[in-house]
Formats: sequence, C-alpha cells, structure tokens
Amino acid sequence: MKLVWVHGITCCGNTHSFLNYEYLDSLLKKIDILYHPSLSVEEGNVLDAILEEKIKLDVLIVEGAVSKEDEKIKKLCHLADFVIAVGNCACYGNIPALTKADVGGLQFRFKIKGGLLGEDFVSRGGYPVINLSGCPAHPDWIVGVLLSLYNGEKLELDQWNRPKTFYSSLTHWGCTRNEYFEWKIEMEKLGSKKGCLFYYFGCRGPMTYSSCNRILWNGVNSKTRAGTPCFGCTEFDFPRIGLFETKLFAGLPVELPIGVSKRGYIMLAGIAKTFAPERLKLED
Repeated sequence: MKLVWVHGITCCGNTHSFLNYEYLDSLLKKIDILYHPSLSVEEGNVLDAILEEKIKLDVLIVEGAVSKEDEKIKKLCHLADFVIAVGNCACYGNIPALTKADVGGLQFRFKIKGGLLGEDFVSRGGYPVINLSGCPAHPDWIVGVLLSLYNGEKLELDQWNRPKTFYSSLTHWGCTRNEYFEWKIEMEKLGSKKGCLFYYFGCRGPMTYSSCNRILWNGVNSKTRAGTPCFGCTEFDFPRIGLFETKLFAGLPVELPIGVSKRGYIMLAGIAKTFAPERLKLED
C-alpha cells in the first residue's frame, strides 16, 4: 500500500506520535511510504508524479490545518483512494483556525462541515475524510486505521468521521480515578495520585470521546493517570480557554457529564459526597 504524508500548518506533533509506534519496522513491511516530510529527502519528484497520475496513491495522510487556497493538497486528496486527517488541526482547524477565517480542516472547520474539500467529498475508496482527531492522535489509532485499510476491513465512522473503534467511548472509561468521581472526591492539587479532576480542574473526560484510558500512551499512562486533566483534544471545540478550570454556576459545573441531567447530578452528587468512604478522603 503506497502512502504519502504531507504537512499543512502544523507543529508536527502527530509525526512525533507516529514515530513512537512500537512496531514501526513491522508496519513498514506492509506500507510503502513514498513521502513523509521527516523521513524523505525530497518531495518534488514523488508528489509531481502522483499529481501527473504516473504513480497511484493508495493513502494520503494530511497533518496540520489547511488553507482554502491549498490546491495542491486538494488535488492529492482527489487522487488518493483513502484520505486521513491526522490530528485535531487537520480534522477541525484547531489553533491555526482561531485567528484565520480561511484556515480549517480537510472536511470540517470546528463543528461546521465543509473545510477544504467540502461536506460532500468522498474519496475514491468510498469514504469521506477519515478523521483521527487528537492533539496528537495516538500512534495506535493511526496504525490501526492503516492496517484496517491494508486488510480491506470496513471502517465504521461516527458523525465527525472518526473510526468508532477508537472514538466510541468516553475518555472517562478506564480512568483510574473513577471511584473518586463517583463519590465526588475532588483532587486537592495537580499531580496528586488521588481525587477526581472533573470538579475543579477542568477535566473533560466525562464529555470527550477517545480511548486514551483504554489504549494507554507509551503503553503505561494517560493524562488523568498522570494527574493532569483531560483537555478534550479529540473534540471539534478544542482548544478552549481555561484548560485547568471547571467553570461553575451556582456551585454546579456548567457542563455536566454526557447523559447526566442537572436534577440527577444534584441528587446523586449530594448523596455521594455525604456518604463517601473515609479511605478515599485521605490524600496520598
């Protein structure tokens, strides 16, 4: 399978993530990377040959936000069997799109469908742009999708064009702090091993779809496990102001966990806090 990886407006964080894949040597036996900005010496000959349709392109990966005027990336997308937007910038625009109206993702600009390619774009392989959101995307998510395409497996995508295999569960699932969340035991200081980060420190694990606590980073960790809140970087509205702060109104979080009503939250939170086990209240 022939692959090209190109950069838009990017910090290259997803390239760093990809190069951390543990079994990269094994992957490269199945996938022929014709061009990657960090792995290839020259881009001109290969990309020109693809644009002239002298070389067939199976997979195009775009990293970084794109300008609406970027005709080269647009043409490459139309020539590839499958197009993957890797990272939140390529999916939704992210930081580069905050101050520039003509910058966005490949098929979205934040929550508005469209982007560089338009909302009706479908690649030659029959998919819209496959979005692997995140800042960065996990290397296992990138490789998992590549291997699925290589093996001819069907991908199920959600409303944001993300593979359900990696984005159908909340970051909250698998978090080692869930017992503190259930009993409403707040974390007292960042980096602490105990306490939940949702109530005061802005954790968006209960409102964010990702598998960060099921497929661990470097096989061992995640933000919440390390004592840092989930910033919700796989969602269209990332980044936000006040990443380490839970916005409150009348003592209640302005945004509640997905599927939880305000009435239910008030009833359960009060009971949980009152009857929380003493062992959970002992910091570290």
